Amino acid sequence: MANREEAVKVVVIDLNLTFYNKSSKDEFFKFICTKKPQNARYYFQMLYYKLLVNLHRIRQTEFKENFFNYLDNIPPAQVEAYAKEFWEKEYPEEFNQELKQRLDKLKADGVEVFCATGGLELYVKPLFDLYPIDGLAGTIVKYENDTYLVQGKACKQEEKLRRIKEHYKGRPFKIVEAYSDSKEAILDAAEKAFLVEDGEISPYNS
Repeated sequence: MANREEAVKVVVIDLNLTFYNKSSKDEFFKFICTKKPQNARYYFQMLYYKLLVNLHRIRQTEFKENFFNYLDNIPPAQVEAYAKEFWEKEYPEEFNQELKQRLDKLKADGVEVFCATGGLELYVKPLFDLYPIDGLAGTIVKYENDTYLVQGKACKQEEKLRRIKEHYKGRPFKIVEAYSDSKEAILDAAEKAFLVEDGEISPYNS
């Protein structure tokens, strides 16, 4: 009888305010404004959509589409080029060094590293050319008529778990550790879960 395939050990990390000490969607906006100062006009619109999502008046997917209006008329290749420059400026100084050390040790022990973030894959992906990982799930967008439209759902909560499962394509896996700045589904699914608050890592109790 054939042995059952051994489960892949995975550590799952959130990006914003977890591995990265800041909010990438806010910081990337500031960076884009240094390239295109006219895009600063989107600031108050972004505050408006933040308020709506916090009041649960709009869904996360609708929030993402409207929050990132400042990327309108910037083709994907140009956004990716800006993102590469942005992350080269931020990494590694603006990242949680304690968490990075933990990830480095887990990598050395054969554990796969997976980042599940609500940020747009479009601008997050170049970061992981600087710090290679095994998998990334972010919010996917399509550039259509000079604007970015979310494909499927924003990568939040249970959608993160669905995307991780999709990544492993039927291979068994287990989340041995998970890190996030807020209570979310990936923490509840992990054998060991940790909250990152103001850069401090502490055990998470569901």
